[in-house]
Amino acid sequence: DTASPVERGIFWSRELEEQVPPGFAAEEAAAWLSAARAARVASLERGGCGRSSNRLARLSDGSRACVRYGINPEQIQGEALSYHLAGVLGMQERLPPMALALVEARGRQWEPVREELRGSHWAEGAVVSLTRWVDNLTAVVAPAPWGSEAGAGRRLQPLSAGELVGLPPSQLVELVQWSDLILFDYLTANFDRLVSNLFSLQWDPRVMRRATSNLLRAPDGGLVFMDNEAGLVHGYRLLAMWDPYNEPLLRSVCVFREGTARRVAELHRRRSAAAELRRRYRAREPLWARLGFLSERQAELLQARVDFVHRHIAHCRAQ
Repeated sequence: DTASPVERGIFWSRELEEQVPPGFAAEEAAAWLSAARAARVASLERGGCGRSSNRLARLSDGSRACVRYGINPEQIQGEALSYHLAGVLGMQERLPPMALALVEARGRQWEPVREELRGSHWAEGAVVSLTRWVDNLTAVVAPAPWGSEAGAGRRLQPLSAGELVGLPPSQLVELVQWSDLILFDYLTANFDRLVSNLFSLQWDPRVMRRATSNLLRAPDGGLVFMDNEAGLVHGYRLLAMWDPYNEPLLRSVCVFREGTARRVAELHRRRSAAAELRRRYRAREPLWARLGFLSERQAELLQARVDFVHRHIAHCRAQ
């Protein structure tokens, strides 16, 4: 008889959490970030990193990184703040390490690619993000309850303890990661992942059986939350459009990582979501001031969303 995957009604079991692939461990991420900040950009190539304005960089230390150039600065700000919010929430290991860099054609970092910079149409002095390149990632199709059910036009059934009986361990391990992802995307109001698939249902009834945007799977089964530039800044401007999708998604999760629920409870109790994000961002990102922080209004929205998640977790517990 296998142990129950859920403890105390709403938390993933310790045994199950221990099976979740480690992702980008903190020490490893810190080492890559300091190396990437010190390295020169040896070459820039088109392709492989999303938008045509982005580039795949080879760094002088031999590693590779996606260099993202925002169509406007709030995308890079959103990417950076989302990365550090994941750190506040204790789920940063699911995101590839990310640092900011300043485009300076005459600077030491960019000297080897001065010619390529001319052809890139990047503005001198722009802030770009460097995200660690990860090999051998594969597409991810949303599992039930989001995949098949949403496609059938039915209301999303909550993922709760009763739905998990008999699921194989590999599926449960994936669901642990999905529960964090959906909570993270609600907090950041990121519409460019599962939400964009849900939105497309109106003209593509099979969209939930296709790959989820900006979500990939590493060879060890760990999910990688890619490309979070819609989060916190851009997403907060468009809440009216996307919350009708983001809220039902959040409500569809009633099992959580206990550590995530604890972080949310602390941020709720102390009303400190923006303050903790700011402290972490300033401590860990040398170029933070170039893009600035959340506005007061955005900071209030972040706290309100933390409070909403906290109430939702309490609601799941009370059922």
